[in-house]
Amino acid sequence: MISPQQLAELYREACEIELQAFKPGNVSVYSEGHDMTVADFRISAEVSAAPLCNPDYCLGEKIFYAVKNTREAVACNTNLGIILLCAPLIQAISYAHPDLTLRQALRQVLTTTTLEDADWVFKAITLASPGGLGGSDEQDVKTQATVTLTEAMQLAAAKDRIALQYVTDYKDIFDFTVLIYYNAMSKWGDQGWAVVSVYADLLRQFPDSHIERKYGDQHSEMVASKMTLLSEELSKTNNPERVMPLLFSMDQELKSRGVNPGTAADITVATVLTVFLEDLLVTVNKSAQ
Repeated sequence: MISPQQLAELYREACEIELQAFKPGNVSVYSEGHDMTVADFRISAEVSAAPLCNPDYCLGEKIFYAVKNTREAVACNTNLGIILLCAPLIQAISYAHPDLTLRQALRQVLTTTTLEDADWVFKAITLASPGGLGGSDEQDVKTQATVTLTEAMQLAAAKDRIALQYVTDYKDIFDFTVLIYYNAMSKWGDQGWAVVSVYADLLRQFPDSHIERKYGDQHSEMVASKMTLLSEELSKTNNPERVMPLLFSMDQELKSRGVNPGTAADITVATVLTVFLEDLLVTVNKSAQ
């Protein structure tokens, strides 16, 4: 039996590992910015963990109360995307059993979301960030939901990569970023550098929703080009510490332009949590045999 305390610890650890990685343009222990501090993110992870892992809450309640706790603790939107992505993964544990993978359990969660879930999440988004998930004329988060949470995400999916995960069963994570993470761990044996690899490859491959909501696509090509260079440099070295000067340079330039790849950072946290939860399920299933 997996306890809420175990899940909360893995969630907090995933958030901390992402903070320990030098992600250019984003907040990390190497460089704060965008009016947010490392302490803000650590507090956010701490206060959002209990509601996210509360087995008595429905999916929407987990998200709302995690956002509410964060807002009350740090008075800014540090982790809406992280919460939106991690809540279904944590919920999926309650569906999981030896014959069901985490991905299959997650699919069950996403195909059975409700109108009530959508209502809770609309309230959460309004509380965290009135800009919402890229906006939709059909479902305004400031009004009562008339569709399920997954249907609402479908309406936002073209503009928001976090919403897209809800309608693709987290394809970006299971088919792309988890593999990058494992490859980097195999090469370097270091979770922080595995996170940098995930972050860089996401931004090399996909425009960042958070950046494009703020600036349109004017920075997308520049970010992709920089992250392609970073990915190439990482792929060539057995000692990733050698890319530190490049990371400092990129970070300074992106932050000077106000460019924060927040969506990539959120997906990165969810990637680490996915790895942890899959490992946990393997361990639990083995002990049950």
